[in-house]
Amino acid sequence: MSEGGPARMVLASANPDKAAEIAALLSEVLPVELVPRPAEVAEVIEDGDTLLENARLKARALTEATGLPAVADDTGLEVDALGGAPGVYSARYAGEDATYADNVTKLLAALAALPDAGGARAARFRTVALAAFPDGTELWAEGVVEGAIAPDARGSGGFGYDPVFVPAGGSDRTFAEMAPQEKHAISHRGRAFRSLAEALAAR
Repeated sequence: MSEGGPARMVLASANPDKAAEIAALLSEVLPVELVPRPAEVAEVIEDGDTLLENARLKARALTEATGLPAVADDTGLEVDALGGAPGVYSARYAGEDATYADNVTKLLAALAALPDAGGARAARFRTVALAAFPDGTELWAEGVVEGAIAPDARGSGGFGYDPVFVPAGGSDRTFAEMAPQEKHAISHRGRAFRSLAEALAAR
């Protein structure tokens, strides 16, 4: 992507958990220096109808504010028994100021309230990772991992819905029960950012 040193990009997310994951994932493929979102740049209103639109809104806002290439992502948990919810509203499923625990509690309650408790509770995590450049161009990639929602929260690692998401091929463990590198190897965010990093390296 750049000559004579690591690529320098500003990270749209101010969420420290996501920032740490993104930095680790990109650096597996691409030498990159991720600059934190400047404190004076306000939170971007994520009012897009899709994950791609929200990722684009965040990355474009940071590029315009800093003059640097920016990288952003948006992630949704799609639960079949809930008609694909919470989807694009995953981060604020239980309200604008919801905590991770609030969102998990609401999700488990919504499934428990169904006549069959959600049946097989099939679900998937979907991430769109997008890099925006000052010249108006962009690159983006999507990562998806299939799985199911556990009856109860398990594990102390990860964040968000990780304690209740059991990925396919994960030996019936939730993401929160896995070591970070094990999760990264199969996760939605891992797949999206490795693909994005490969596209950036070839740019």
